[in-house]
Amino acid sequence: MIEGLLFAAGEEGLNERQLSQYTGLSAQEVRNRCEELRKRLDEAGRGIQLRRLDDLYQLTTRPEHAPFLEQLSESPRLPPLSQAALETLAIIAYRQPVTRIDIEEIRGVKSERALATLLGRGLIRETGRADAPGRPILYGTTPYFLEYFGLQELGDLPFPELATTQEEEGFPLFAEDEESPDDPDETGT
Repeated sequence: MIEGLLFAAGEEGLNERQLSQYTGLSAQEVRNRCEELRKRLDEAGRGIQLRRLDDLYQLTTRPEHAPFLEQLSESPRLPPLSQAALETLAIIAYRQPVTRIDIEEIRGVKSERALATLLGRGLIRETGRADAPGRPILYGTTPYFLEYFGLQELGDLPFPELATTQEEEGFPLFAEDEESPDDPDETGT
């Protein structure tokens, strides 16, 4: 019962008076049972320990496990991106700015959910509106996209030959492309 109460209390812990109140045990009995719990946790080599600070009791992780807990706190807690989200992100990265319709034409399936996921994670953003009927939203990657994938710039993407230019804008996708977009070799026309 005490173990469950302390677990539920988290880092705030509970003092003897509170434990006594919740369990109906005397303060001395709370001390005795907490000491018994501390010994059992230590003897069993469990990942948690019972700490007493003045009259406050806490369940804490063991100090020797700190390096593993630091790794956990540094690792992303979001689930990995789905195949659909990765496909959508690749299209956006290589063809940006691009509309949802363009993405769906390439993928052959609807992409609203994948776009919502990518927007929610901050990997893509709305970059404006296309000069086309209905003025559809244009999507592009964010600086966080570069950070997430360990890139310094979009030109660091593998397979740069997959990148296309936006003909209506008249400029190449990557800034380091110095060739004229009118050059047939650069536009693929």
